[in-house]
Amino acid sequence: MTGWLTSIEGTETGHQLALVLALMAAFLHAVFGALQKGKHDPWLSRGAIDGAYGLMAAPFALFVVPWPEAHMWVIFAGAFVIHTVYKVLQALAYSRGAYTVVYPVVRGTGPLFAVIGATLIFNEHFTLGQWLGVATLLTGIFGLALYNYLYLVSNRETLVPALLFAFATGLLVALYTTYDAYGIRATQNPFTFLAWFFMTDGLVMPVLAALRYRAMADRPALAPLLARGVIGGLIAYCSFGGIMLATRLDKVGEAAVLRETSTVFAALIGWLALKETVGPRRIALMALIALGAVIVEFAG
Repeated sequence: MTGWLTSIEGTETGHQLALVLALMAAFLHAVFGALQKGKHDPWLSRGAIDGAYGLMAAPFALFVVPWPEAHMWVIFAGAFVIHTVYKVLQALAYSRGAYTVVYPVVRGTGPLFAVIGATLIFNEHFTLGQWLGVATLLTGIFGLALYNYLYLVSNRETLVPALLFAFATGLLVALYTTYDAYGIRATQNPFTFLAWFFMTDGLVMPVLAALRYRAMADRPALAPLLARGVIGGLIAYCSFGGIMLATRLDKVGEAAVLRETSTVFAALIGWLALKETVGPRRIALMALIALGAVIVEFAG
């Protein structure tokens, strides 16, 4: 498997697989976000998810994949810091704002700066048509957030700090997308990076969640929370793992942009699962997001 993946890097086959992985990651990331924002406190949900995928990754990291090269330890340390800050900011945003407002701002901020980072670090360049696609996609994403802010949000007391946290989270999305792409390319075996990333990434949030749980006067039942963690952990492997592999197989910028079609899936999940309203204007904005992704793909 590893040999085949490395053999198709930069090829048309690799490009097509990266496209599939990015779109899969988009859908699953929206599901992941809904899991964290859904029934339980976002801090508890994230702690359960991280603990689950960290424990599941440990046997593979320690006993299955090749041991990381010496230079990878510094890279893992950097990823640990970046993702920890990202998750704290995301939990702060989700605990203060509506999912359908916060999520589009996070996802809209990320791809623009990820594309810029890919240009500076990996010497990738978008065509004029692809930049038009990025502009179309971002118009749809931020338009969706603005529409939700104006028409769908009832409690606005904490929404301004939620939006600020969401914007900061989006910057961290761009940073970790670019950094993880560098990390997964820095090791010979991409599954070594994935296994060690998930194991080390699952260390902090369970501790913070446990402290928060102990301080709660009305504690939720543990069994449903832990079940949510296991489901979220499995989704995280396919979502985060999928996008990391996509950035190794093909262009980082294109994968980052295509992943942000997750906003479309998030709106659909908000409508179907969280019983949030979806009208013709929101459908039109979601169509813009999808159109932007299509332009980016076919104008390259």
